[in-house]
Amino acid sequence: MAELTHVLIHGGAANARFWDRLAPHLARPVLAVDLPGRGGKPADPMRLTVEECARSVVDDVDGAGLDEVVIVAHSSGGLVVPGVVAGLGGERVRAIVLNAASVPPEGGCGLDCMKASHRGRTEAAIEDARAAGRTLVTPIPERESLREASGVRLDDEQLAFVADPSRQVADSMNVYFQPVHWSAAAGIPKTYVVNLRDRPVPVELQREMAGRLPGRAEVVELDAGHYAAITHPEELARIVRGAALL
Repeated sequence: MAELTHVLIHGGAANARFWDRLAPHLARPVLAVDLPGRGGKPADPMRLTVEECARSVVDDVDGAGLDEVVIVAHSSGGLVVPGVVAGLGGERVRAIVLNAASVPPEGGCGLDCMKASHRGRTEAAIEDARAAGRTLVTPIPERESLREASGVRLDDEQLAFVADPSRQVADSMNVYFQPVHWSAAAGIPKTYVVNLRDRPVPVELQREMAGRLPGRAEVVELDAGHYAAITHPEELARIVRGAALL
């Protein structure tokens, strides 16, 4: 039997090193991917698409010679998952675990996974940038502003981890404007991990997105903020390991 591997997909303004605390607690092999625009993968932030991101993940999985995988995605990394499933073929994906991850309505986009105020600012910002011929990327936040941004107060060690320049990425905002079709993942066991103290993605929105998944998803609650993989790696790892057995 082929060995099962966890494929970890980070969210926006992050990279593969987002998972450094979680990976050691997973009993199976891990492939933490870098989406385009980081990890030596060039990308035009004003043109980068969800489809390109999904294709990049599929190429990484195929390049590593992996047969069966469990996909784990955080935040906007959820936008990429359906395209990865379509690219790999559903028979290779044993399970999907989503942590506060973006699930638009069928055919919707990342904007549908934002708080109304955030959506409005994103639409206005990219419209202004295009009109002015400017390149728009996500800003690199000031270190101390990250301490409570996730919904829980990070201790000094956790803050140093999150704010490490090697984990900070000025990222594309164009990826929030392309359609996503979660129907591609119908029939695959899914677990949605709701972070109960998440500030960027409120609990009510997480529950709504879990309900958008095709088929019945198992919903698991975690008393964590947005960075559960960093602040609660062992607890999240137990959920991921359990999903691999479904």
